[in-house]
Amino acid sequence: MSNTQVRSSIDTALDKVAEQLRELNHAIWSNPELAYEEHQAHNNICDFLESQGFAVTRHAYGVETSFECISGTEGRMVNFNAEYDALPDIGHACGHNLIATSSIAAFLALSHLQKEFGIGGRIQLLGTPAEENGGGKAKLLDTGAYKQVDVSLMAHGGPKKMVGIPADGVAGVLMNARKELWVEYFGNNAHAGGNPWEGVNALDALVTAYNAVSTLRQHILPDERVHGAFLDVPKVANIIPAYTKSYWQVRSPTLDGINKLMARVRRCMEGAATTSGCTLKIAEEGLYTDIVLNDTLCERYTTHMEGYGKTIIKKYDKVLTGSSDVGNVSYAVPTLHSTFAIPTPEGSYPHHPSFTACAGTDEAHQEAVIVGKGLALLGWDMLINDKLFAAAKSQWEGQMPSKVDN
Repeated sequence: MSNTQVRSSIDTALDKVAEQLRELNHAIWSNPELAYEEHQAHNNICDFLESQGFAVTRHAYGVETSFECISGTEGRMVNFNAEYDALPDIGHACGHNLIATSSIAAFLALSHLQKEFGIGGRIQLLGTPAEENGGGKAKLLDTGAYKQVDVSLMAHGGPKKMVGIPADGVAGVLMNARKELWVEYFGNNAHAGGNPWEGVNALDALVTAYNAVSTLRQHILPDERVHGAFLDVPKVANIIPAYTKSYWQVRSPTLDGINKLMARVRRCMEGAATTSGCTLKIAEEGLYTDIVLNDTLCERYTTHMEGYGKTIIKKYDKVLTGSSDVGNVSYAVPTLHSTFAIPTPEGSYPHHPSFTACAGTDEAHQEAVIVGKGLALLGWDMLINDKLFAAAKSQWEGQMPSKVDN
């Protein structure tokens, strides 16, 4: 079959569900739900897929708001990740409704191609909750959701100048590795006016740790980040506080970098405990790795999107200082995590309140559907073209030793 036939088949398949797909996107966007609380989005997507004749596993792999839908019974498996969690107070300001839309469109299109042209392989649409806060993909990795996946594909919306260069998207973006710390200090209460010398001040420990981290920030690499929040602090002034709790995120472009920076941050926390006389408890969680780029996947995606009139940068070499749990997936299988542009006003960017409205427009939806078509064509390549798949896998395998050594 020719490329023209394949594209025409994709267009036909998605035209048939255009109205329902737009309604589904709007339902997700207009009912934002936080990490692991995406019950309505989960149900709406599953209901839609079942209405299209697919069997869906709800609450998949022990994650309440995950789901799995598979087309095909044997052969290589292409995975599409659907995100749908939102942010506190500002809703879908990262546009995860668009990620869900593009991945659902890609799954529907590739499944249609599989049936129409009688090709083998398996196509997995995986609901991946809690990207913003909770590492849904990391949990799904641990419970075997990607065990049979050969290639993982997805795309994230953003402004036209997301990387500082006007473009319709970027096929390959580098993102920081990230780790979380939960830090608790334990001291002794005393009356702040009557006998403060008998107290051990947990707030002093926390403030000292914060100041130490602020000092450390002068001496970290340009793409590294350390930021924190005070979660439990004293509510009155006349008692020497015996307890404080804080939450921190540490980011660095590589796993080696994150390990080294984490050690420096821990020393800040430990030094504050020593200075104040408090005892300390640190819990490290939520590792998001950096993203392993794959030239073969990036190149083919760029080519397919050009066919839809989109100018895509193949790879952007500067690290975006955000992080995503798709990095963990990229260490398990060859992965594409691309970006695509939606109409936005000047200065609007993911995680800014103004981006919420942008992510809900008809124009943004149309861009997500076109991206879904590009992802479907890339999935098609991976299912029918042994040479391209072998190139993608070989390149990924060649990157793994240096990554593991880090």
